[in-house]
Amino acid sequence: MRIDSHQHYWKIARGDYGWITPELPVLYRDFLPEHLEPHLARHRLDGTIVIQAAPTLAETEFILSLSEQTASICGVVGWIDLAVPSYREQYAAFSKHPKFAGVRIMIQDMKNPGDLLEPPFMEAFHWMEEQGIAVDVLVTAEQLDVVVELLERVPRLRCVIDHIAKPQIAAGIMEPWQSRIAAIAAHSGVYCKLSGMVTEAEHHGWRTSDFLPYARHVIGCFGPERVMFGSDWPVCLLSASYAEVVDVLQQCLPEGYTEEEQERLFGRNAVNFYRLQDRTQLEMELKKHE
Repeated sequence: MRIDSHQHYWKIARGDYGWITPELPVLYRDFLPEHLEPHLARHRLDGTIVIQAAPTLAETEFILSLSEQTASICGVVGWIDLAVPSYREQYAAFSKHPKFAGVRIMIQDMKNPGDLLEPPFMEAFHWMEEQGIAVDVLVTAEQLDVVVELLERVPRLRCVIDHIAKPQIAAGIMEPWQSRIAAIAAHSGVYCKLSGMVTEAEHHGWRTSDFLPYARHVIGCFGPERVMFGSDWPVCLLSASYAEVVDVLQQCLPEGYTEEEQERLFGRNAVNFYRLQDRTQLEMELKKHE
């Protein structure tokens, strides 16, 4: 399967997308499957992983309901509130859905990312490590020290770094992002999404060469088995079209990147990380007993 491992859907009227305002006219409208599927068809993508865009249980329920009506949604990464004792019950409720694939931790929006290293959060991370839960990590380059320390404490946590941790591409700054990414990649259970790069560059003024050192560093650190393509649509529209996002990544691949490595990047790694094959088998078993 060819999979876009990172995109969003939203309905503005739902009211829990506080970061999407009229001051962002490109994004301040509904984005639903019928708007994305022509792009998927054009690029021969079989499906997507839909990622939460609001830190609410209601929004996770909304995108799970969309997945019931949309064959192209292969998995949903939702949100649970790790700051309250009931997070396990929240996870258990969502995990009953056959397309629920994992949770996302929004470090980017935390006033003090260091809070993640305090006992209440650490208890939750140890539990997720034990359960083998897939965790998306939304983090900026300036916050990566916290992720490095977190992984030292929970080294078997199955997680994926979203948007290559948002380095300062527009300014051409590599360090300390470069060193922190290398340290994180040393943990074999950690993947990285080659997504979100265009919005960290100069909007609509970028050149493909701007992304080359960042993409090559990620691919070099994580190897072909632990990187995924993600469009970050529709957020990418702030800076580039869907087609431009795909083209940028293709042009940033190392010379001689094989067909098998591209298959991993554009699908197989997402299937492995989110254990989509397990979900497909589960759905088949459920149908046998209907």
